[in-house]
Amino acid sequence: MDERVTLRSHLDKSIAQIPHGAAVGAVIEAIAAAAIELAALIADGPLADITGQDGGINTDGDRQKDIDIVADEMMRRALRGAPVAAILSEEAALPETFRPDAHLCVAIDPLDGSANLENNISMGTIFSIRPRGNDILSTFFEPGTAQCAAGFFVYGPQTTFVLALNARVDIFILDRRAGEFLLIRQAVQVARDTPEFAINASNRRHWHGPVRAYIDECLAGTSGGGEADFNMRWIGSLVAESLRILARGGVFLYPADARPSYREGRIRLLYEAHPMALVMEWAGGAASTGRRRILELGARTPHQRVPLIMGSLRGVRDIATIHERIEPMFDNSDAPLFARRGLFR
Repeated sequence: MDERVTLRSHLDKSIAQIPHGAAVGAVIEAIAAAAIELAALIADGPLADITGQDGGINTDGDRQKDIDIVADEMMRRALRGAPVAAILSEEAALPETFRPDAHLCVAIDPLDGSANLENNISMGTIFSIRPRGNDILSTFFEPGTAQCAAGFFVYGPQTTFVLALNARVDIFILDRRAGEFLLIRQAVQVARDTPEFAINASNRRHWHGPVRAYIDECLAGTSGGGEADFNMRWIGSLVAESLRILARGGVFLYPADARPSYREGRIRLLYEAHPMALVMEWAGGAASTGRRRILELGARTPHQRVPLIMGSLRGVRDIATIHERIEPMFDNSDAPLFARRGLFR
């Protein structure tokens, strides 16, 4: 791209076409400013007394790192100065009201993948913006289709910003010298047919039948009658996996499984699955639980968890097709699942 397009100039062109556009732009800029600050802190790590060590348990029962607490404080501080009615963060039990008369509400995971800090692996921030309804709390329980913008940052070798706004997805990179995000890819589309999947294969013994059937057939590849030989990827970072899909295609699976704490899935609906689903759909991909479209789901609780399958439209549809053909049950046997009618034959 020859012309250097900053995030601000991009927003100036985009927000005029959406309701409450100026407010949406202000919220995005506030989150981006905090992300720049957070990226610098992550890069310094122990030099800034950030070790990635445990800092307690958050209200959803997950173990916090010291950087989780700092990231949450950074994002809250930035959003208090923006036109935000309320914020729901992973690090708090309930939404916090900022400006009751403001037009927007924000759900945010201030630092996804903080456990990766010790290993110098990518982590990020995920956010969802939606118009405030008549009641602030009920705004967060509307389906994901209510979102007017969403996005995520990846703090890795570069700091990357993926923005879903105005029914399209654009990617920015942080110019560290100038301290601003510059547009590097416009109107991103997920590749349709990349034979690649990402899943934590160590959990295979816990998976339900449809997930095992899909992965087993991918692994069998052309020798098992499939159309292609698949590669497997697993970074263990939701933001990094999502960016890889936007760059390369393929599918990502974080399914529910037979373990008691995984039966409803593990990805938080409001500030992880909803924003990622919006990004994927606006980039021509899809996101599903395996049986339902993620964006059609409304949360029952602030930190509700769901299974998440996302990526190329064809890949997600293939997985959903197997879910339709196999009853929703857990089968821990090693009996071949292909006999139940698989995807490729």
